[in-house]
Amino acid sequence: MKIWFLLAVIGGLASGCRTQPVATSRFEFDRPEMGLPFRIVLYAPDAEHARTASEAAFSRIAQLNAILSDYEEESELSRLSRSSGSHRAVPVSADLWNVLVRADQVSRASDGAFDITVGPLVQLWKRARRQRQLPPHSQLETALKSVGWQSIELDHRSRTAQLTQPGMRLDPGGIAKGYALDEAARTLRAAGVRRFLVSGGGDMVAGEPPPDQPGWRVEVGVFDTTPAPAPRFVALRRQALATSGDVFQRAEIGGIRYSHIVNPHTGIGLTDHGLVTLIGPEGMTVDALSKVVSVLGPVEGLAKLRGFRGVEALVLRKPGTEVQEDRTPGFGRWLWPH
Repeated sequence: MKIWFLLAVIGGLASGCRTQPVATSRFEFDRPEMGLPFRIVLYAPDAEHARTASEAAFSRIAQLNAILSDYEEESELSRLSRSSGSHRAVPVSADLWNVLVRADQVSRASDGAFDITVGPLVQLWKRARRQRQLPPHSQLETALKSVGWQSIELDHRSRTAQLTQPGMRLDPGGIAKGYALDEAARTLRAAGVRRFLVSGGGDMVAGEPPPDQPGWRVEVGVFDTTPAPAPRFVALRRQALATSGDVFQRAEIGGIRYSHIVNPHTGIGLTDHGLVTLIGPEGMTVDALSKVVSVLGPVEGLAKLRGFRGVEALVLRKPGTEVQEDRTPGFGRWLWPH
């Protein structure tokens, strides 16, 4: 009797293991969010599980857009910007607080090469790229007076933010996308999805790799030069990747190529033709740090990364006729195995 019972238990366990769903089916979903194309690739046991998980992730991104958008007049971030110079500390949500705190940390570490208050300058350069005309010097000088990360006072006890300088306008374009990708990844994990890749506008966050693969195979260093650098790929797993540079958004004014990335110190769009790729544990952080390296250049920029554990970088530049490459010592460990 005891032997029969033991065999029955073992048989039941074996049967239960056989009926457990295995996430081996690949699914893809696309949706525009935050003014960008977002894509989710995941492995799930069935289509219903995949669809439910992806919907939750997309909904989380949409929720964050309603909080962090600098385009939506009634977003929480826009309302905070309108409070600038009012001498009033504004209570903020957990999501906006997370972004403001990390922005402050990166600004401090980079001596302001990343600055979430750069909004007035970005607006001038958006108009300049459309009109193919440099912003008037007087307007740049006025905008610079309203820019400065030190003018955001964060109270950690009350979770409030105060913008002390009149005319300030927050621009989260260099950090909010990374945070949204982090939160989408967190949402997928909560839904029981472990193997996934979430991307938005060229940046991405990866979970566990596809079955029997060392990682998600992602091409990096796609540089628009002649001759172009040889293609290379990384095996991304449980990490985030961010890219920054003038490859994607730029304008030529007066024979000079200006990037959409603005130097917060000078108010001028970057003219250094380059592409920065960062890999690290968190999308929000590598998103912001990619702007730091773009603004400071490879020597000073890569030196700033030493204060952020696990962040590696590849920098391509073409200051003259030849493409120059710089990278951190640990970047090679992410390259796709041959």
